[in-house]
Amino acid sequence: MIIYLDSSAIVKRYIEEAGTSAVNSLFSETNNIGTNLVARAEVAAGFMRAARIHLISRDDALSALEKFRSEWESYQRLSVTEATVLRADDLVIQYDLRGYDAIHLAAAVIWQEAIGEIITLATFDQKLWEAAKEYGIYAWPDEGTIIA
Repeated sequence: MIIYLDSSAIVKRYIEEAGTSAVNSLFSETNNIGTNLVARAEVAAGFMRAARIHLISRDDALSALEKFRSEWESYQRLSVTEATVLRADDLVIQYDLRGYDAIHLAAAVIWQEAIGEIITLATFDQKLWEAAKEYGIYAWPDEGTIIA
């Protein structure tokens, strides 16, 4: 199985919350996990937001960030190319996505096209999940279990 994780799924790997055990099970099922380079900043922002709104302490946020950074090299990191941005531009209009969500979907689509194998897009963002399904990308987790 080849997994593309958006930032909402990555954050759950490092901060214990609803969905964490499911995300961790993905990591035990495959070592072929990728994301887009923008996830690096998005995930860091997610950790700091969790601290800012008192879901976790600042120390826990920094610890999660340190662990994420130490594992960063194990992810297949997909570049933000002009082709990715142009595809994302179309996806924003087609599915009414936010900019970075469109970048994630575009990256997953381009990766799937490039390798000729099915990609599973892991996201806990309902709108992105629905757009992926409608586009024809396998979206995870199963319908009805999105917990954002």
